[in-house]
Amino acid sequence: MLLQFNFSNYRSFKSQASLDLTATGISELSGHIVEMGRDRVLPVAVLFGANASGKSNVFKAFAYMKDLVVTSFAYGGEMAEGEGYPPPLRFAWSKENKEPALFEVYFVDHATLKTINYGFTLDDDGIAEEWLNEKAKSMRTARRVFYRSRNAEENEFSGFSAVQTRNVLSALDPKVLIVSLANKLQIPKCSNVVGWFSRCLTVDYGDPTENLERCTSVSSQFMTVEAQNHVLSFLSIFDKSIKGFNVEEIPGEGEGRRKAFRIDALHQGLESDDLIPIPLQEESAGTIKLFSLYWSVLPALKNGTPLFIDEMNARLHPLLVRNLVLLFTDQSLNPHHAQLIFTSHDTWHLSNKSFRRDEIWFTAKSDLGASVLYSLADFKDEEGDKIRKDEDYEKNYLLGKYGAIPSIEQIKTIFPDYQRG
Repeated sequence: MLLQFNFSNYRSFKSQASLDLTATGISELSGHIVEMGRDRVLPVAVLFGANASGKSNVFKAFAYMKDLVVTSFAYGGEMAEGEGYPPPLRFAWSKENKEPALFEVYFVDHATLKTINYGFTLDDDGIAEEWLNEKAKSMRTARRVFYRSRNAEENEFSGFSAVQTRNVLSALDPKVLIVSLANKLQIPKCSNVVGWFSRCLTVDYGDPTENLERCTSVSSQFMTVEAQNHVLSFLSIFDKSIKGFNVEEIPGEGEGRRKAFRIDALHQGLESDDLIPIPLQEESAGTIKLFSLYWSVLPALKNGTPLFIDEMNARLHPLLVRNLVLLFTDQSLNPHHAQLIFTSHDTWHLSNKSFRRDEIWFTAKSDLGASVLYSLADFKDEEGDKIRKDEDYEKNYLLGKYGAIPSIEQIKTIFPDYQRG
């Protein structure tokens, strides 16, 4: 389970932002808490904030980190332009910004219950620092696996054998992460890290095109009747008019091309018992999104991994979103401890009956363009008091008590001629 994700100097975030999924000492909704080794972990987090406040950048930061971890073994050398190392989009509102961007995670390995700390800093020239530490359930302090720096004298590989260290250093490029390279060299401690990132999912469900592409590129397992019935049960939460599916594989063009499928949803005819096929792309945006959502929720619940969803509430009824949240907070439905982290503008979800205060997060942007990330559990009002669990979160948020809302006053100056009208 993800314990904490830290990043800084990336897109609209200049100072370090920390998305912390460890439970605080507050008392509400204790059934949400998952005990993992010595850690008490939360299965959900929801992010609120004004448009352009930085919510999506939290997700983009994690997606960027994941991409580097999984693929950077191939960077460096004489690669074609546009195919190599992708420099981080550092905070752009300061001309003097020369500092590296930072990305770091803490997570619990389900198999061993070890707490893993992995991170790196980097800039346009490549990796400045990289580190991997692990802490067993019985240990109070972490043990270093490796530390890498541009200053070679500071490098340390105490968790590698002498042979593993030589193999890594002989093939290492300044723009390649050690964990990515060491995974290819089959060094288990690094393969575990890469495997965890590979199973994490980041999805933008505010994009209808991406939703449709996901629908038509589903895995071949959907060809089975059992899988189709499972999807049908999931969709029936939202749309009971669909009675089944016709699935036909579309022949691929070229070697290695991902399989694609033509999918028709079968609806009950009005005049007879015949089922009428309707191409999936002609279904409602909500149905398409829910179908697409299934293919992210299923592997997350199956593998017990984090699922980051941007704009989860778009085109979905709030009650449906609440049901999806319950899939993750109910441990009997989520036995492998998957996590759901999503953004929303729907204040209906700001309820002390749905979320703990430490599961509710906000992003806000200063006048200088820098985003900040904070939880309701940590927020203090003007008098320095923390928020009580019996407050009306939705009302107070819309009143601006917690910040992170748009500045509506500015809109008065946009149409002065019409105002005089």
